[in-house]
Amino acid sequence: MTTTDAKIYKKISSEDIRALIGMTEESRVFTGTSIHEDYSHDELAGIHAYPEVLIEALSSREVSAILQYAYERDIPVTPRGQGTGLVGGSVSIHGGIMLSLQKMNKIIELDEDNLTLTVEPGVLLMEISKYVEDHDLFYPPDPGEKSATIGGNINTNAGGMRAVKYGVTRDFVRGLEVVLPDGRIIETGGKVVKNSSGYSIKDLIVGSEGTLGIVTRAILRLLPLPPVAVSLLIPFRDIRSAIETVPTIIKSKSTPTAIEFMERDVIVSSEEFLGKHFPDKSADAYLLLTFDGNSREDIEKAYEPVAEICLANGASDVFISDTQERQESIWSARGAFLEAIKASTTEMDECDVVVPRKSVADFILYTHELKEKHNIRIKSFGHAGDGNLHIYVLKDDLDEETWNLKLEAVFEDMYNKAEEFGGKVSGEHGIGFAKRPYLQKSMGDDSMELIYRIKQAFDPKMLLNPGKVVNS
Repeated sequence: MTTTDAKIYKKISSEDIRALIGMTEESRVFTGTSIHEDYSHDELAGIHAYPEVLIEALSSREVSAILQYAYERDIPVTPRGQGTGLVGGSVSIHGGIMLSLQKMNKIIELDEDNLTLTVEPGVLLMEISKYVEDHDLFYPPDPGEKSATIGGNINTNAGGMRAVKYGVTRDFVRGLEVVLPDGRIIETGGKVVKNSSGYSIKDLIVGSEGTLGIVTRAILRLLPLPPVAVSLLIPFRDIRSAIETVPTIIKSKSTPTAIEFMERDVIVSSEEFLGKHFPDKSADAYLLLTFDGNSREDIEKAYEPVAEICLANGASDVFISDTQERQESIWSARGAFLEAIKASTTEMDECDVVVPRKSVADFILYTHELKEKHNIRIKSFGHAGDGNLHIYVLKDDLDEETWNLKLEAVFEDMYNKAEEFGGKVSGEHGIGFAKRPYLQKSMGDDSMELIYRIKQAFDPKMLLNPGKVVNS
């Protein structure tokens, strides 16, 4: 699908190209056929559009100069990290400049006294995890895509599997350096633990999907690394029995690090994709829980009552994974779910609604009804502990017209049902371009007007990542 909004922006000229090269280097400025196809889409590839020029930035100074130039000439700018998003948030739907931050990938400072890590936006999540763990420290946010950049995580307020205990990216961002759409550079937040100094611009930038400013530096909050972790794989006879156990677990005195749900068909897809066997696939549904702590004794005290709760609520067994090898066999399969589903079809789209925990089972069972109603394959998994569901609609051999009609109908049903349960459009993947119509319906006119005014306050010319979250 290729699309644009109504607003007309200035087209890039040869004079603009020369000026942009003068601000950077010719080797980092790409036009025409020199722009790789990967930059025309994100991970799901459902939305395609090429920028007129791709620039690889190396510093906040360069980002500032480029934004100032673009602002003065009404040129749209789309910031981009690794392009692992799923909603078209990093696609240049209006052409213009794509500003890649991948090469701004330095770890600037580890402050062990203040438990902070200062990084540039192009540092990968997997690099952050390894770096701090080598210093016996811990960065808890754990989105499934470990090759995403921290800038992308900040832009979407990514959550992941450990959110049930530790929270999401916003909870671990202490400070930001941000380049505003007109090129001005501001710093918001810092290394302080508490801050009641005016409006929290930092928290507004987190989750804004690159529409308010471009993050060029982040100060991240760290924790001491828990030395011990144990996972429980718990088979249930059906998905309702599994998920309806979760609120009882949450209300107990134990706090799992993660509570994931999965169904057998997704596990089978992952096995086929990885060429590895899952420890158990005898049941139709599973909960996967992780506990971390300072000692094995503490963890056992935490998970034993949870295991008893699960068995009392219909679990057929509790498999304890307390070695590195066992942990990896389970979590490698869980980490491959998205790629495995993607490999099983020709195209797919995702709904990542978040609903109250008590409604998760009903929502998942509703998606089973939608398979029959619309005669289309739907697969799901997600974070049972925080109600964030990942539901994938698969194209398979449908022609383009039929696919688009079915996809629209399925999404309409799912978002209506999420609203009925008191849910929201996105739990962690953001709105981007693809989910914008559903946000409008979910938020209502008054709330969307407020969001639009916030966008205008930062970006009155609507030049930064236009067409995402709100209309340009």
